[in-house]
Amino acid sequence: MKLVLASQSAARRAMLSAAGVPHDAMAPGVDEDAAKAALKADSNDARRMADALAELKAIKLSRRFPQDLVLGCDQTLSCDDGTMFDKPVNRADAADQLRALRGATHRLTSAAVICHGGAPVWRHVDVAKLTMRAFSDAWLETYLDAEWPAIAGCVGGYRLEGLGAQLFSRIDGSHFTILGLPLLPLLDYLRVRGVLGS
Repeated sequence: MKLVLASQSAARRAMLSAAGVPHDAMAPGVDEDAAKAALKADSNDARRMADALAELKAIKLSRRFPQDLVLGCDQTLSCDDGTMFDKPVNRADAADQLRALRGATHRLTSAAVICHGGAPVWRHVDVAKLTMRAFSDAWLETYLDAEWPAIAGCVGGYRLEGLGAQLFSRIDGSHFTILGLPLLPLLDYLRVRGVLGS
């Protein structure tokens, strides 16, 4: 039995590889925009949305590879007022998102679901709270000059593992959750299933 990551996320692939987790990775073939729209129409709950999208990705690929463990992941960014952010569509959108988050605390919710034989067999959702400092518009432009377009695929328009670390004044939560995968609980489950040694 092998692990298949239902994602092309470089960050998630790198985390799994660095942790010594053998895996394959492929795009799940899910229309995330349509799925998000349907979920938002039903409920604007960040935790539920991340979990549902992770499950959708895992189930879709698990139906093609029923003998394998298929890992679906998703991450949402939400604010106290219920506002949710997606990946920025262009540099101006990234700047707008970062200005909206500046000086405030937001939450990154990372969900992971494993499916086997087309059905969920494990799931975990974790939340990290991040507080951005009140950076200047000039520093924001310097940041975007250095990080765009690398941050185009990052919810909220930042990568904590790069210059984005300078955006923050406080972080509460797992580093792995912030990168988009609750890795330690996943490793525990993979040991139970015999994918990793115990």
